[in-house]
Order: sequence, then C-alpha cells, then structure tokens
Amino acid sequence: MAPNRRDFMKTVPAIGAAFAVSPTFLSEEAAAQTTSTAAPLEGHFHPKGKAPSEHTLKILAEAKETLPFSDTQDFDEVAKGFIAQMPEPQIMADAGNVAWDRGAFDFIDEQDEYDSIHPSLMRISKLNQNYGLYEVIPGIYQVRGFDLSDISFVRGKTGWIAIDPLVSAETARAAWELFSEHKGEGLPITAVIYSHSHGDHWGGVRGIVSQEDVDSGKVEIIASRDFMEHTISENVFAGNAMNRRLFYQYGLLLPVAPHGFVNQGLGKRVSAGAVGLIAPTRIVEDDIEEFEVDGVRMIFQNTPNTEAPSEMNTYIPDMKALWMAENVTATLHNIYTLRGAPVRDALRWSKYISRALFLFGQEAEVMFASHHWPRWGNDRVQQVLKDQRDLYAHMNNQTLHLANQGVTINQIHHHYEPSQGLQQTWHTRGYHGSPQHNSRGVVQRFLGFWDCNPATLIPLEPEASAPLYVEMMGGKDPIIAKGLELHNAGQYFEASEILNKLFLSDPSDQEVKDLLADVYEQLGYQQENPGLRNSFLSGAYELRSGIPTGETADTSSPEVIRAMSTELFLDFLAIKMDSRKAEGIEFTMNLSTPDNGEMFAIELAKATLTNVEGFAFDEPDLTLTLNRSDLELVMTGEADFEDLLADGRATADGDVSVLIKLAGAMVEFDPLFEVLPGTSTGPTEVAEAEPLQAVTGQVVIE
Repeated sequence: MAPNRRDFMKTVPAIGAAFAVSPTFLSEEAAAQTTSTAAPLEGHFHPKGKAPSEHTLKILAEAKETLPFSDTQDFDEVAKGFIAQMPEPQIMADAGNVAWDRGAFDFIDEQDEYDSIHPSLMRISKLNQNYGLYEVIPGIYQVRGFDLSDISFVRGKTGWIAIDPLVSAETARAAWELFSEHKGEGLPITAVIYSHSHGDHWGGVRGIVSQEDVDSGKVEIIASRDFMEHTISENVFAGNAMNRRLFYQYGLLLPVAPHGFVNQGLGKRVSAGAVGLIAPTRIVEDDIEEFEVDGVRMIFQNTPNTEAPSEMNTYIPDMKALWMAENVTATLHNIYTLRGAPVRDALRWSKYISRALFLFGQEAEVMFASHHWPRWGNDRVQQVLKDQRDLYAHMNNQTLHLANQGVTINQIHHHYEPSQGLQQTWHTRGYHGSPQHNSRGVVQRFLGFWDCNPATLIPLEPEASAPLYVEMMGGKDPIIAKGLELHNAGQYFEASEILNKLFLSDPSDQEVKDLLADVYEQLGYQQENPGLRNSFLSGAYELRSGIPTGETADTSSPEVIRAMSTELFLDFLAIKMDSRKAEGIEFTMNLSTPDNGEMFAIELAKATLTNVEGFAFDEPDLTLTLNRSDLELVMTGEADFEDLLADGRATADGDVSVLIKLAGAMVEFDPLFEVLPGTSTGPTEVAEAEPLQAVTGQVVIE
C-alpha cells in the first residue's frame, strides 16, 4: 500500500521524548537454573542473580586497603551549609509517573558497605545522598539530590538568578519550591543561566520560568556560544543509538538495589519528568565576557569542546565565587562517553582549567559546580583546580606517549594508569569517566579505530566469525567446560572472550547466555566506575531475561523540536531515509519559508537525500512554500502537510507525490533495538524491584 501523509509524519524525530518503561515478568523458562556452579542468591533482584565470588571479594578488599579512606574532607564539605531536607522522598511527574524517587536509595544509608559494590563507588554514593537545600555562601544556594545535576540560585538585585535547572520541569519546580520556602524572600527568578548544552543543565527550565516571562523580558536566559546548535545537533543524528546505549551507561533498566543500580557518580541518576527548552535571549560570544545579570557582575569564560561542545565557566568577583560548570567536579569525567558522542579534547580541557586558575582561582574563596558540592577556601579551590588540570593533561599526554611507542587502541586500557598522586586523590577518581575507556578515547581522537593490524582493517562481523572460532575450539562442550573453569578461577575477562564467541554463534542458547551473564555480573561488581558497572550488569540482565519492554508514553517536548534548525531537520530526514528503498527515485524540490527568509534546494539522487541552504533549482519537480512557524507544526506532529495545503497555509507548485515518495523511503528507529543478539524475547519483569517508570530519551546527558 502506498505510504500516506501519516507515514511522512513518522519521519520526524522525537527530540526530548521520554519513554515510560513498564516492568514485565520473568517466564518460568527464563528463570531456569544457570550452568554456573554458583547458586542463585537469595535477596538478589533477579532469580538468576549470583553473589560476589571470592575473586571479586578479593579485588574489592584490595581497593579498600589501598585507597585513601582516611581522607574524609569531602564528607565535611558535602554537609556544610545544610539548611533543609526535602520532606517527600518522591517527586511526581505531571504525566502521573514517578519523576524522582530518592527513597529507592535508602539502602545506601542502611549499611556502610555491601559486598556487591566497590568501596569507592559506595563512598561517592553516600556523598551523593544529600537531598535538600544548602547555602554555598550568603547570597548563593544550591538544591542537591533532586536530579543527576544540582540547581543553584544567586541573589540578584531584584530577584534570583538560577543556574542549570536540572533535567525535568517537575524536579526543578520542586527545588524552587523548597528554596522559596526557606530562602526565596518572596522574590521571582529574574534570569536563568545554562552552563552548557547537555540536557541535565536546561531540561527543567519550564518548571521554574514560563515562556511568557521570557518573551516579555521579565526573565533573561543566558547561554554559551553555539549553545543552540550543539544542544540540538548532539540530540539528533545518532539520537536513537545514543538513547539505547544510554540504557547501558546509565543503567536505566536496572533496578535500584545493592546488586543492581547504585549511583551514577555525578549524582543519583536521571529524573523521569518533562524535558523542555526555552531558547536563550543572550549568548556569551567572546572568550572572556563581562556583564551584569540582574545587577550582579559576572565574568564568563567560554570553554568550547571540553566537557561539552558548548560550555562556559562563570566568575562572580564581588562574591569571590567561581562556578566551574561541569569542567571541574569531584570526578574524572568522560573523554569518551559510553553512550556515544564525539571524543572530547583532554588537553584543551586541561588548558581551560589552567586559564580559570590564573584568571579567577587565585582569588576565589569558593568554587561550586553543576554536580557534587562546593569547595571552600582559596587553598582548597586552587588545589582542586590544579589536580583536575593535571588529571586531563596526564591522560592526554601519557596515552599519546604510549601510543607513540606502538600501544594500540585495543591495548591502551591495559597499559595507561593515572599517576600515583592522581590515584590517591578522591576528586580525580573515575566516577563518571574511567581511565580504561577514556584512554581508548584519546587514542581514537588522534589515531582512530584501527590498530594498524591488517587483519582488523576490514574485519568480519562478530556474528560471522564466531562460528569459525567455535568450530576450531571443538564445539560447545569444551568451550562451556573451559568457560566454567575460567569463571571459577576468577578469570572473568578470559571467560568472556571465549563465551562471547559461543554466544554469538548461537544467540538462542540460554545455557550459554546464563553463563556469560554470570561472568558479566562479577565484572560489574568489581567496577568503581558506575558506567562500567551498569554496562556489565545491564548486559547480564538482558542475557538472562531479554530486553525489558512495555507500554511507552510519548511526552515529546515540542519546544525542543521547534528549536531545531530547518537544515538540521532536513539532515535528519536524510539519516532516517533507507537508501535501499530510494533506489531509482529521483526528484528536486525547493522549500521556501517566507517568515524567516529561508530557502533550501533539496535533491534525491543516487539514493541520497541532500539539501543546501540559500539556493533554489530553476525547474524543480516541486516547490513547497510555508512559513517556518507552520513547518514546526509538522515537525511536532500537530499538523501535516495535507492539512496545511488544504487550508492554504502551505502551497505546492508541481508534483506533490514527491512527498509521498520521500515518506515511502523513511524508516522508524526502534528505541529498544538489540544490543546483544537474541535478547528481544518479549515482555519481562523483575519482581520486587521495578526500573524507573520513565527514562529520558534522545536528550544528551553528559
């Protein structure tokens, strides 16, 4: 059947969409006994879950003995300035689901340690248990623990300046209400500052200010250079793949439990409310730019291509307060982020921190940021800045030092280590980025994916090579036997190497999947880094039970979609087009949007859709004219082209079937595509431990 106008609507990306993941139940067959010699663990959230092995316990015990647990300064700092606890453990979303459940993490306060949690990860988890309002200094306050990020409030001349309004409107609104009750003085928000382009620093803005107040000039929205470009572009082109990978890095489908999701390092986890965006009214364009915000003198330092492609630090000289955005927090951050993103420039990052140290750090008396807690006193501020400067410089320089001696991208993570001084400093530990995946990212940035071995230049797909390996190893039985031997000896990486080959040769073999899941689970328990832990445990979860699926609630955010440029929208259509469906179809089209003066020449040729702004074909197959404001209705699904053509808001000159042909070549991306083959087995649920009711989709988080 020919595609209709509704098919064309489905080509639009759901930027800012949230997927509500409802839990499902384990089948009797899926709960079958694993081949591992270890028995299922009573109290584990999964009926196939195992306790930490003696080998895992040894690794965790060694970490406890070798890390500087006698240094408790962070605990003093995280408690400083406490004003009020948030009384309700849950924050409800406007859509009816739970947007935030701080109570799910009570188990962290109930014990000092768990044998399934790395002691350093347990430490940062306890530090991230703050859930309330804190004074940074008189006139600056933070609400912490309401989302992955913190929201800060600075006293202006006529009201409050909000910095980084969290992920969701509901959590930001709750934070503002708690602040207003205790310190707000009945004053409004007069300005909002977005420190950078990641969604946990702007997504909750509509919970604290309205579009009307911004349009009227009552509220100013300030952002860094190229903020809108990167905010939208990072969300779109690989958005569906990033969202699926986010489930692994952030453990979004893992139950919150000692054997499951524990913490995200930067904060508890991502909230599940409504994501929105109000476009900035003022952009900080210069490298260093000073102006007043509601009567408060501020100096902004643009730091592009550090933690985010668009980011800025802010110094408030009259308060001697330095805001380091997300460039300096209590962790090693991501150079390569597991969800996927362009690799960041570690050396540039280090140099911007060094500049901030010399520009502002030599007089700042307090330093605060969009995650974790402040640092007080100039000596402490300077020391943390220097340590973080050295952290990223060491990673860049020493990774390349090794690469220049022939260490490849497939070896570097076993060779690179931070210096001993960095390893013995808490705020340079790998709570978000890890030395393992970051060092690979540095090599990728400079040398790319290839390790210079011709055998890996055009490799077979893993599923294609796996049967050959299995055949040469003698088939399933000896591999299972060796896999069990390696598992029981604590050689989990070696076990995963051969069991993965066996698994890929027959993804339907649940016996193999269960044993590989046992291996991944132990590797997960051993990780200090939450992203690594979550990824191993998510793999184990899906191997045992399949991908958790259920009804989804589309709470896509029209204001985020409207923020897309027309060019970005057209570029994304080209990505969603399946070239195999477009073979033999050729057309040219002019798209004109008179209200903003844009013109695009669009062409489908050789199964490739291209566009160029500012040009038009002399004799196109179709000329489509409509205002950009009406195109936004199409982009958000509020109207379709047939409606607009029927009522005259759009005009078409030429062959309208061009739109139908384009729609017929589009595909819908599956937000829960298989990462591990053979895991799309239908609805599953883990009893007694539900995942979050909704998770952020296609909004870049860190």
